[in-house]
Amino acid sequence: MAAARVADPMASRETVGPSAPDGSPLPDRSLPSFERDVRRMFTHIAQGYEWFDHVASLGNDLLWRPRALWDLDRFRRPGPLSRVLDIGCGTGELARLLARHYGATRVVGADFTRAMLENAVGSSAGRPERPRLDFTRATVLKLPFADGAFDVVTNAFVARNLSDLSAAFREVQRVLRPGGVFLTLEITEPASLTVHRLFHAYFDRVVPWLGAAMGSAGPYRYLPLSLRSLPDRAAFLKLLSGSGFPRIVARPQSAGIVTTFLAEAGGPSNPSNESR
Repeated sequence: MAAARVADPMASRETVGPSAPDGSPLPDRSLPSFERDVRRMFTHIAQGYEWFDHVASLGNDLLWRPRALWDLDRFRRPGPLSRVLDIGCGTGELARLLARHYGATRVVGADFTRAMLENAVGSSAGRPERPRLDFTRATVLKLPFADGAFDVVTNAFVARNLSDLSAAFREVQRVLRPGGVFLTLEITEPASLTVHRLFHAYFDRVVPWLGAAMGSAGPYRYLPLSLRSLPDRAAFLKLLSGSGFPRIVARPQSAGIVTTFLAEAGGPSNPSNESR
């Protein structure tokens, strides 16, 4: 089943893109090859990806995802969930958490990197939630699903890697049923000046150093650069509102180092926007 689930409809001959001095991929957002180079980068770091994220986040990422689902439960309108899509699922960490959290729900994990999906399938093998998990290769800019196919669409730390946020949000809105919810968990800028300075001292210097020590200087130099390309919370919410989500909210975590963005497709005629 793994081979079928991870079949590669997007396969093409990859060429060598921009790289760091150690030869690891270093995507450049200004280049037309950006999406391809991001895929190369995630292929490069697929092995050990979860372990490095736990170390680099000082274990906080183990708290951020459950807290995001806690926020989701309080934001979405009451009712059962039949199908959930996790885009940019990587090694399947959030997809597995969703399947455990919503015990009767079918969860689809989608990613555009074959190596990540192979890890997701392998890491999910033998788990109780595995029968309700599917994995497929897809890009959020062109999802291979029917209109209104899902009750909830999620992603964790994907938005900063997208070349066109507005197009991605419109595609997510298309595959959500009316009243369905889109959850985005993303690294953001802390509001406190003190926290901001401490965060960037670590995020801009220590994390790239750790990456270089692991032979992945490019991907972890790209990481702080990718945050600078992400709209701030207010602009992010405005993009969501303009993409067919009239009810939106931002829920900061860890003093604003990450934020859970929640958006409902359809809903009240008067937008209800909240950021705190």
